[in-house]
Amino acid sequence: MSLFAISILLVSAILHTAWNLLIKQAEDKYIVTFWMVTFGGMFALVALFFTGLPPRGMWIFAVISVCVEVAYFITLSYAYHDNDFSLIYPVARGAAPAFIAAWSFLFLRESLQMGGVIGLAFIIGGLVIIGVNALTQAHVTRVHFKGVAVALFIALLISIYSTIDGSAVKNGYALPYVMAMFALVPFVIAPFVFRQYGWARIRHALIQQPFRVPLAGVLGVLAYLMAVYAYSIAPLSYAGAVREVSVVFGALAGWWLLNERMGGARVFGALVIFAGVLMIALYG
Repeated sequence: MSLFAISILLVSAILHTAWNLLIKQAEDKYIVTFWMVTFGGMFALVALFFTGLPPRGMWIFAVISVCVEVAYFITLSYAYHDNDFSLIYPVARGAAPAFIAAWSFLFLRESLQMGGVIGLAFIIGGLVIIGVNALTQAHVTRVHFKGVAVALFIALLISIYSTIDGSAVKNGYALPYVMAMFALVPFVIAPFVFRQYGWARIRHALIQQPFRVPLAGVLGVLAYLMAVYAYSIAPLSYAGAVREVSVVFGALAGWWLLNERMGGARVFGALVIFAGVLMIALYG
């Protein structure tokens, strides 16, 4: 895997961490996420006037991907109502690269080098270490099967829309494809959010953070655009795993900016992940 693709994915991970930090302290995270997606969609819609529309054959990929992402959003909302964040997030983000690698092998016929497979295993292992540490720090003594099942389903949804998007842009047109996809998302997700929360609460969430939310929306579009572009020039199995370095950047940002505890286990997990990235860069 080229250093250029890895560099793009690392910048994407930093932008992903940045928009997550912008909405992290919001009271209604799901409503704020909806506004973020909406402003991102507005930005993408304007961008389409300059990029042009993607080829007709790519629209079916975009529509299916948007539907899967909406299912992801709804499932995530449901999961956080009934389960601990410290259980759902690490399991979902840690399992997603394994699913992506499986779909890449089965459907995209990607052949991986042994060094790349070892690097992929390092990244997944590092994510597991950080996830177990998150559970321990949150004092989650009972890991419910239902919560784990929901988290794995979320990971499955992440892997599906990532594989769809990676497959769609293998022949180019990453920029108009991502912009078209983000422009569609608000229209599909709005009915669920309005039914769940109501206009008054949705409006109040925007009034509370009138500047952070639009900025998060733009950063979200740029972060995913860079990730999808990397999918177009690198093996999806590698790129999907490297993208999850955002978990490490998130932990570092929480420690540096929010005074959250880092801990030796997270540092070790981060080192394992970066060792995996290095293996993929050198031998993948």
